[in-house]
Amino acid sequence: MFTQIQSATRLHFLPPPLPPDSPFRRRTQHFQRHRFCSSFRCLRVISCSKVTADGRNTSSAVRSGEPTSSQEDEVRRAYTFHEIEPKWQRYWEENKTFRTPDEIDTSKPKFYVLDMFPYPSGAGLHVGHPLGYTATDILARLRRMQGFNVLHPMGWDAFGLPAEQYAIQTGTHPKITTMQNIDRFRSQLKLLGFSYDWDREISTTEPEYYKWTQWIFLQLLKRGLAYQAEVPVNWCPALGTVLANEEVVDGVSERGGHPVIRKPMRQWMLKITAYANRLLEDLEDLDWPESVKEMQRNWIGRSEGAELQFSIVDIDGLERDINITVYTTRPDTIFGATYLVLAPEHVLLSAIVSDAQRKDVEEYKELASRKSDLERTELQKEKTGVITGCYARNPANGISIPIWVADYVLGSYGTGAIMAVPAHDTRDHEFALKYNIPVCGVVTPDNGSFSYSEKAYTGEGTVINSSNPTSGLDINGLPSKDAASKVIEWLEKTGNGIKKVNYKLRDWLFARQRYWGEPIPVIFPDDTCECIPISETDLPLTLPELDDFTPTGTGDPPLAKAVSWVKTVDPTTGGSARRETNTMPQWAGSCWYYLRFMDPKNSKALVDKEKEMYWSPVDVYVGGAEHAVLHLLYARFWHKVLYDVGVVSTKEPFQCVINQGIILGEVQYTAFRDSDGNLVSADSIDEMGNFSQENVPEEKVTKSGDYFVLKDKPNIRLSARAHKMSKSRGNVINPDDVVSQYGADSLRLYEMFMGPFRDSKTWSTSGIDGVHRFLARVWRLIVGSPSVDGKFKDGTVDLEGDPSIEQLRCLHRCISKVTEEIEETRFNTGISAMMEFINAAYKWDKLPRSIVEEFVLLLSPYAPHMAEELWSRLGHLSSLAYEPWPKVNPEYLKESTVVLPVQINGKTRGTIQVKKECTEEDAFKLASHDSKLAKFLDGKTIKKRIFVPGKILNIILEVQNVKVGQR
Repeated sequence: MFTQIQSATRLHFLPPPLPPDSPFRRRTQHFQRHRFCSSFRCLRVISCSKVTADGRNTSSAVRSGEPTSSQEDEVRRAYTFHEIEPKWQRYWEENKTFRTPDEIDTSKPKFYVLDMFPYPSGAGLHVGHPLGYTATDILARLRRMQGFNVLHPMGWDAFGLPAEQYAIQTGTHPKITTMQNIDRFRSQLKLLGFSYDWDREISTTEPEYYKWTQWIFLQLLKRGLAYQAEVPVNWCPALGTVLANEEVVDGVSERGGHPVIRKPMRQWMLKITAYANRLLEDLEDLDWPESVKEMQRNWIGRSEGAELQFSIVDIDGLERDINITVYTTRPDTIFGATYLVLAPEHVLLSAIVSDAQRKDVEEYKELASRKSDLERTELQKEKTGVITGCYARNPANGISIPIWVADYVLGSYGTGAIMAVPAHDTRDHEFALKYNIPVCGVVTPDNGSFSYSEKAYTGEGTVINSSNPTSGLDINGLPSKDAASKVIEWLEKTGNGIKKVNYKLRDWLFARQRYWGEPIPVIFPDDTCECIPISETDLPLTLPELDDFTPTGTGDPPLAKAVSWVKTVDPTTGGSARRETNTMPQWAGSCWYYLRFMDPKNSKALVDKEKEMYWSPVDVYVGGAEHAVLHLLYARFWHKVLYDVGVVSTKEPFQCVINQGIILGEVQYTAFRDSDGNLVSADSIDEMGNFSQENVPEEKVTKSGDYFVLKDKPNIRLSARAHKMSKSRGNVINPDDVVSQYGADSLRLYEMFMGPFRDSKTWSTSGIDGVHRFLARVWRLIVGSPSVDGKFKDGTVDLEGDPSIEQLRCLHRCISKVTEEIEETRFNTGISAMMEFINAAYKWDKLPRSIVEEFVLLLSPYAPHMAEELWSRLGHLSSLAYEPWPKVNPEYLKESTVVLPVQINGKTRGTIQVKKECTEEDAFKLASHDSKLAKFLDGKTIKKRIFVPGKILNIILEVQNVKVGQR
């Protein structure tokens, strides 16, 4: 059924074809004799490889004795991967080997393993991308062989700003470039042999897909979770769009480096805050990294405190009919409030500012609008502010305190106003010292006094200076917690405030002034701001074709240019109306794609209920830690809304989340020269002043202790650093090039062998040689050596005889280790176990078929192309993808030997290794022939032996008495 492959590549240093009698034994002897020949250097490298206790492979073994260019060609064609891999990729595609049937066999357990939605850029993949994809593929292949129904799909998060900006720069419609990018990504992923069900491929840009994104928006609108509001946003005039906080770095857009300002705009918002508590509570039962959970908890930021009212008074002390509401988590410090702070965007700021201060306040608001929220709240930055010229009366003591405007307070948190207590808040303390504002301590530590003028005391303790007979509030002498409760009780009783639970989480800004995004399915009757949802039967609302995607320059989105599309009819009145011209953010399509993969062709529902109930939740979700907060939080929010709507049956979408580490570019070595051009050691550059840098090729570098130095000048220490792969640094490695030189299986194996999956690792192209040679060893062990012309024969070597006990023990140790390490995503140590097995197999006189077949199945998740080819050569007529995974027999894991302590006259003199069933006589013979023990027994008379099987052998010698004066 399968065509057999022969290599056309010639290897040197090969003997003539071996005689047919005892081929395996003679081939093994040949390998042992020629183990240091260049064609078989893989034997030397693998046998010298070490795996550290934490599972890392040492680079020295992999790099030892780098081959010449001609030797590299020989090694890289050490087996016929260039023919094997395309062959099996064609077979999988033609036979739809990994297709998950639409009809579910509910008698089987399910396993849904998912990669985080990739964005298909024009640059294609680099070698960092396949790290997570390889891991999920290994898990998927294991579960199929263990009898699970496996859902392992792939698709594209293809709307967004990058495609639109490229369209603007080149004049190419973003749909065209997006499809080109998708085609490139797809071909690269297929080149690596990932077992995706390509029949389930989806893209967020397909109307059949975003029809249901729009449908979800309408459900949010129906439930009051989507609304419009005028909010301060990050506006980039050059890009003509609103940017999310994470798209703004140091006041400029992450893409293009254009200035960004803060300005109020009417925007669509999603009320994620309504789900804040559920998002927080439901984290507890998830199998996620604790660091990711903590990031989400911090982002949600639940706090308990109080909202209280401060009445506004003018400079003459007259009360105005305005109250400022502040939120505080420390109501016990109310008597220590010495000023109020409003955010620059506070809605009441313009109403309360004095005429004398209005110009200064407006200028300050303008400066603050150019900063991101992150810049404004950095703890390290110097605090700035402007006094407003009006005052607020503290309800606890009746004292009027000044009101300031300062950008370290955000309008999006709490009420946008705080009561500042500089004695007990670090930021307030810094601000008060700068502007000479009084500091009044009202909480003292339980273990002594405190100097509030030097720094803020932020802990709890005993309340002091906190009593006022006029207001009727006295909390002096109370512990902080008791005082806080009493203040809240007083606030509610007097009408000055209420107990309040607050969240840092803000509602989700859900509008973008872009063309390339999902249209928002609402219309506005002319001359009104009232929105009307379009009918669900009219979905999808598709994007109009536009030739001009450039920003309008007016703040209107590019869709406003599609005049005939914008003009529409109000279906309820027949009057004229206009469509919404904002589009959804890129986050929208990636919030729910995991559900569509369950039922991608359904035109009547987002997902079939029975399919959703079977496949939910995602069992393993793998991606980068950069999505630890926003993507995961937004997806969880939409999932909970869909749970309330009745679309999904689980409260959470992803049961287990795994963050893979980053693959950094190859180490770059830098040398330094002083102003005279002399080389300077890297540890001295701080003392030298002016110096220049130059890159040093790896072949001119050697390691000396913990440092890298020049080979020809060992006293010159170099700087060695690996950076994240990026086009700007020129350190991107294209996986296509690696596959061309080494094969996809080698790339997969190397990415898993580099180190622990969750850790960051440094790419080394030279390091891939080691795993490639390991695969070549596997190939020659089973297929045999090539003939003189470099070709491999069809089939395999003679696989003869029944396995011995030792061979079975070796195999089952490998089965146990590989299975456990895949389950625990410790892929590197699973590979080490297979290497140990192959090392042992080369020492056997015979190679039983049953042993080989089990090992090939173990290898298949890691190196599927080679495993399929070997399985075919072993005489099987179908793919191994659904063959039963080898099961470990615990009997073969039991140790057959024990270390037996040997005592001479009750004193331990050494140990011997014996079989568990060893007799006393056999143990004594072994001890007698042991060089360390024999010297204690030579010429001595043995009185008796004490033997406890498996525990101890004690040899009692006759004591020889020597009389004085006699020889």
